[in-house]
Amino acid sequence: MGTGTTWQPTMSYGTTLPSYWLNWRVLFCSTWILTCMAIAAALIYRHEGPGIERNKERKGILYDDESWRPCLKEIHPAWLLGFRLVSFFILLGLLIVIIVVDGGSIFYYYTQWTFVLVTAYFGLGSLLSIYGCHQYLSKEYGNNTDLLRTELERGAYLSSSINMRTSSSNSNKIVGMHDERAIAGFWGYLFQIIYQTNAGAVMLTDCVFWFIIFPFLTIRDYDLNFLLVGMHSVNAIFLLGDTALNSLRFPWFRISYFFLWTSTYVIFQWIIHACISIWWPYPFLDLSSPKAPLWYFAVALMQVPCYAVLLLLTKLKYILLERYFPESYIPV
Repeated sequence: MGTGTTWQPTMSYGTTLPSYWLNWRVLFCSTWILTCMAIAAALIYRHEGPGIERNKERKGILYDDESWRPCLKEIHPAWLLGFRLVSFFILLGLLIVIIVVDGGSIFYYYTQWTFVLVTAYFGLGSLLSIYGCHQYLSKEYGNNTDLLRTELERGAYLSSSINMRTSSSNSNKIVGMHDERAIAGFWGYLFQIIYQTNAGAVMLTDCVFWFIIFPFLTIRDYDLNFLLVGMHSVNAIFLLGDTALNSLRFPWFRISYFFLWTSTYVIFQWIIHACISIWWPYPFLDLSSPKAPLWYFAVALMQVPCYAVLLLLTKLKYILLERYFPESYIPV
């Protein structure tokens, strides 16, 4: 949330007092948060820990070209680059307008945390797509040069050339399956992690707003404005558009980064309220309510279906591509 006229809940006084924190409600809420973080840490250690080698059979492997290559061979990487650039500048422009209108206080909300992360995703994605377009054009130019050289030499060395090309072709097929596609480096994996964190965070943000906060605001006769609606819609639209175009994998275990992202925000709010007695950005975060443990548990559970939405859509996309575009589809 967050605009100059954003509704703010009633302040919960006494958040800096020991009695506000030393009670059974905080104990239960802390349990939910620590459980999420423990599960996340265990998943990361198991699948991406220091002892795990980045071999090509490992679950969650990411190839270097998957961060910029579209899902079909016929789609030029420039189309994905164009989409990411347009998305980035629209999101960045909207973020700048929101900061000008509301100031730095907007980062008090989970919505803005996620909005910044989505903007960073499209910014980094644009850079990787620029790199990918350069790689794509270099490869195409190199292939054309090799073809021309082969045609020129065919007359003099026809027999030898045929044998060499046959041997080279067989060799390239073997090498190509294993070595041609390099494993992604730091920026590629960071991009993948941000993508899958956004997958859950964007859905959680928009679902909480439209299904929990929005009905409450409607009861209070609160008028929605363009910025508020835009923040809770364009992020999902652009992310779904990128999902439709890209060729990124979606291993389920990276829900762990989404767990850590949400838990970090809640801990941030707790630290702020332990130091300053101010209102909570979301009513269900208020620990003074007897229903607080239920709210925290419900939001913790909501993370799973919110993450699963994009997971299922990605699986459906690849099933459809494999069925209807078998010649153009590149398996992941």
